[in-house]
Amino acid sequence: MMPASFDISQLPSLQDGMSIQEESMKRRKTCRFIEEAGRILKLPRVAIATAMVFFHRFYAKHSFAQHDRFEVAVACLLLAAKTEESPKKLVVVLEECQKLKWRGMQAGSATVKPPDLDPKGEEFSKLKERVLLLERVILHTIGFELSIDHPYKFLVEQIKQLVQGKKLIYQNNHTPVGLSSPQQQQQHMMNEMVQLAMNFANDSMHTSLCLQFDPKKIAFTCVYLAAQFGHLVPTNESDDWCDSLLSIDSVSLASIALQLIELIAERKGSDPTVLNQVKEQLEVWTTLEPQTKRPRVE
Repeated sequence: MMPASFDISQLPSLQDGMSIQEESMKRRKTCRFIEEAGRILKLPRVAIATAMVFFHRFYAKHSFAQHDRFEVAVACLLLAAKTEESPKKLVVVLEECQKLKWRGMQAGSATVKPPDLDPKGEEFSKLKERVLLLERVILHTIGFELSIDHPYKFLVEQIKQLVQGKKLIYQNNHTPVGLSSPQQQQQHMMNEMVQLAMNFANDSMHTSLCLQFDPKKIAFTCVYLAAQFGHLVPTNESDDWCDSLLSIDSVSLASIALQLIELIAERKGSDPTVLNQVKEQLEVWTTLEPQTKRPRVE
């Protein structure tokens, strides 16, 4: 149930006076919470991703001012775990999420009261009721659409086509050493691209990109970024990334990639040289008319 036309200015939280920066920050922070909670609960990657999509879709229709984002996150995890056939007991999910939330709060203040984890206690019982109610509200909000496609499967398929079809080569001075055969180089390229693209796909789940674009476009953009950060270029210089290699329009690719780069740039240790090179080329693409021939990106 991805909105046919997503207008970020119409998000309920913004209508309530929240800035776009704060709205985006709450999405990122809560998605990190969902990701860590999912890891603790030993949920499969697809279930964690589904929980984040549910979360983004919920707050596309509701304001952060109206619903506690952590309780919504817990309800999304519960629902996603069931959807992806990895159900967890409500009490277990609540206990682990409460402990995780408390650890995060404790890091900022040593005086934070520890959570009441007594399953028979009044506070815990009320929390269970709120989360179960939120689970039903989420279901209605997303229109009972529980089957979610994620970028992961599309990006692996696309990388296989590019690498096995010998569509990409390493830039000068970036060919890996110690790989004697073409088969070894090809396997190295495949593994490196998949890892990089998966990382970008994981990053995309912390943003509202799943509300703006279909998962295949997000996947193709992750493949493009993986090639850029892996120092790969088209084997045939006449091949265009968008038309010949990925079948995605340049405006969508640039929009998705720029949002991901903005997120990555906030991290310590990010390579500013590669980030700036890619960003400059993407900004050129956004100024070109659709019918204009796009330059080869290196």
